[in-house]
Amino acid sequence: MIRLPSFGPRGEGYVAIQAVLLVAVVATMTLGPAWTGALRAVGATAGLLLVLAGGWLAVRGARDLADNLTPFPRPNETNRLVETGSYGLVRHPIYGGLILAAAGLGLLAASPATLLAAAALDLLFELKSRREEDWLVERHPGYAAYRARTRRFIPGLH
Repeated sequence: MIRLPSFGPRGEGYVAIQAVLLVAVVATMTLGPAWTGALRAVGATAGLLLVLAGGWLAVRGARDLADNLTPFPRPNETNRLVETGSYGLVRHPIYGGLILAAAGLGLLAASPATLLAAAALDLLFELKSRREEDWLVERHPGYAAYRARTRRFIPGLH
């Protein structure tokens, strides 16, 4: 198994790349629309639903983490394992919510560039979450079992 780099003691590099990609998602929305007509209407409707669902999942995840909330993949010193609320649905609801919302923005704007930025964000969160989980397994003996029974980002899908 390949051990992912930490990019700093707390994973600061992941957070910096994440910030750049989130800005790219928003900035590329002006590079649409690449499609029009009925396809645009369907895409906009699906996009709005994804933005709303993603926003709900991310906000709920942040709320459920409470004092554990940190942008860094390395858990803070007082970290406790949260397996309830949105964390009963997925292991990384904030990441999943941001991925859904970014894809939704791409559909809403009819922007292939935004969809590409959303895909890059998904890839980053895949790597960041794997590194985070290495640290969580070290800290919490029950994390491996939680990981085995709970999806990573999106309930029922991913």
